[in-house]
Order: sequence, then structure tokens, then C-alpha cells
Amino acid sequence: MDTILFPIMWVIAWIMDIIHRGLTAIGLADGAGSAWVWSIVGLTVVVRILILPLFKKQINSSRAQQLIQPELKKLQKKYKGKKDTYSQQRMQAEMQAIYKDAGTSPFAACMPLLIQTPIFLALFRVLNNVVPIAEGSRGAIGPLDQAAALEIESSKVFGAPLAASFNQPTLGGGDELTVRIVAMILVIIMSATMFVSQRMMISKNMPEEAKSSDNPMYRTQQIMIWLFPVIFLVSGIAFPVGVLIYWVVSNIWSFGQQLYMITNAPAPGSDAYKAKEKRDRERRIKKGLPPEEKAESTVVEETKGQRQQPVGKNRAKKRGIDKDEAKKIIPGAEPEPTAELEETPVSQPKKKSKKQRRADAPQPSAEAEREPEDIVDEAVEHIAEDLEEVDKGGLTAAERAAVRAARRAEQRRIQREKRKGK
Repeated sequence: MDTILFPIMWVIAWIMDIIHRGLTAIGLADGAGSAWVWSIVGLTVVVRILILPLFKKQINSSRAQQLIQPELKKLQKKYKGKKDTYSQQRMQAEMQAIYKDAGTSPFAACMPLLIQTPIFLALFRVLNNVVPIAEGSRGAIGPLDQAAALEIESSKVFGAPLAASFNQPTLGGGDELTVRIVAMILVIIMSATMFVSQRMMISKNMPEEAKSSDNPMYRTQQIMIWLFPVIFLVSGIAFPVGVLIYWVVSNIWSFGQQLYMITNAPAPGSDAYKAKEKRDRERRIKKGLPPEEKAESTVVEETKGQRQQPVGKNRAKKRGIDKDEAKKIIPGAEPEPTAELEETPVSQPKKKSKKQRRADAPQPSAEAEREPEDIVDEAVEHIAEDLEEVDKGGLTAAERAAVRAARRAEQRRIQREKRKGK
């Protein structure tokens, strides 16, 4: 394992050495003592600062997962009772698509813990190798040579050497009872802070609709609340005191981050969000402002008249429309008001003779006498003119595309009719 973790062990040894030199430069005693204990604390702070972007990504991912819960519930309801392989594969594929669209994944919340695991294991191996390096049976790890290893071996926290553990209390020359008491207290603090931090995040910063037994993410988090603290409680007795200090400081840092997020940027719909809204209202009332913040500007909805189809100049001439009149027929123009009809007395129509009725009968127009092919050609020409006017009109891109599509469909239909006529 040392071969795989050696690059990380080398980096950790250098970080601890640099922090140790900085602490001794500001007044802490050089050699064995509290400077090496605080160097582990400094190492923890450096690691947590480096993974702050991952913490932010974890928060965003958790909120995204909460927002997509309704979609996931619908998907589960859709495939409820379908246990065949094809249905299960389809459900998994659709679920992955939902996660992809939301920009998250089921494992995004575990990233900070996964990133810290190699660091934790590397620190574990560094502290376990302190005694062999101090005895000269193992080579140095970066700046951690035999002299530095002797200092770390003799450094203690509350009487317990940094290299000693609950299972190996005599490492570093510490008192067996003292080491076990200190180690057990640190293990309990480590597990308790982990449990409280996760419990607070779920109980106060999760929307009520997400707290459902049908929600797989909620069920998983409920299991993790208890599982990880129990795992660390059982396995913590094998960790050196220095590693326990690392995890205690890291968990306290996590608790502070969670508390800050819950207080200042809670998830919408959660208990913490409601509490923040209440605090904001009370703060505004104390300042003499209205309880609810009002929008500074109001949106005025404009009512638009019915858009009229633009008419080309050539087509206007064929319709008998004057050139100036044709310019007025533009998109968004309101129809000009017509003069009111004068009231005329209604009189009974006189009965016409057969000759008069024949004379008044409508005569066939020139349009009716024209060939069908000529009518089709003129219709196609009119459609082309409409398309040109649409491109010139003051329409949006979507409106122009819709009009062009409709006109082209009509043009194709007319051409089909023309071919059938032939």
C-alpha cells in the first residue's frame, strides 16, 4: 500500500514540515511538543480549503437532486410492478437522463469524503511509519527523516503520543490507560460530530416533500447517517492519535460549513429556509420596512391588435389597391375606422319581373372564364410575394419561420393540384 500511497505520503510530510517550521517561527517550541500536533491541525485546514470547490459542488448537487425528486417519483410510478430486464434497463436509462439534465449524479454528495480517503490513509501510513523511521529501520519520507520522526514520536496530546493508538497504546512511550482514554474520547467526538452534521443537514435543510419513504435518496441518507458513525466508532480504535486529531478537526470544519449553509443559504422549502424568511421579515420590520420586499418595477402588458398579412405591391395592383394603401397594410397596423352608416328607412322591396330578375342575375366574371392553370400560377406568385413581404416585415424570427412554413405548405398543395389538373 505504501507504494501506491507514497506520492500522497510525500506531499503530506512536506505540508506538515512547512507548517511546523512556520509555527516554530512564530514562537512555538521547536522539537517535540505541540508544534507537531498543530501541524496536523494545519494539514487538516489546508486539505479542507483545497476541497472547498467540491463542497460547493456537493451542495449544488444535493439541491439539484431534491428538485428532481418529483420527476423520479413519476418515473418510479411509471415502471412500478415491471420487474423484467427490459423495463428495468429503460427505467435506469431514463433516470440517468434526468440526472444528466439536472447536472448532478447520485454519488456527487460523496465526493468530499472520497477525496479525503486517500489523504486519511496516507496520513495513517505516515504516522505508522514514524517509529520505524525513528529506529532507523525505514527510510525517510520526504523531509520526515530520523530526527523529525523522533520529535513526532515524542510529541503528545493530553499525554498520548501522536503515533500511539487504542490498540497499540505503548507506541511512543505513552501511558497505556492515558492513551486509551484519550483515543476513545477522540473516537467518540469524531463519530458524534459526523452524526450531528449529517443529521442537521437532512432534518433542517431538506424540503418536506423530499422526506418521503418513497424517495431513494432520502432512504440512502438515512442509512448513511447511522452507518458511517458506527463504522468510524468501531474502526477508530485502530487509528493513531494523530489521525484521530485529523478527523476530529475535519468533522468540526464540516459542521461549521453545514451550519453556515443552513443559516445563510438554505434549500428552498426546508425548515431552515422558512426560519431564514422569518428572520428576514423581523429584520425588515425593525428597520421600518414592509415585511415583504416588493418588486421595484411593474410589468405592463401591452395588448396587441390582430396582425394583418402584408401585401406585396404587385399583388396590391392586381387587387385594385392603391400604392399608398398597400404601404399601410403592415404587420401590427390597426384597421382604419370606417364611417358610420347612415340610417335609412327600411322599405319593402318591390316584386321584380322575370326580365328584370334575368338582367340582375350575376354575370360570369373574367376570373371564372380563366383557365385553372392561370389561376394556380397567380396563386403561386402571390405566395412568393407574401414570403418576400414576411422577410421584410417587423416580425420575430419565430413568427417569420411559422409564416414561411405555412406558405410553403400551401404552395406545395397548389402545385399538387396543378399537376392533377394536367
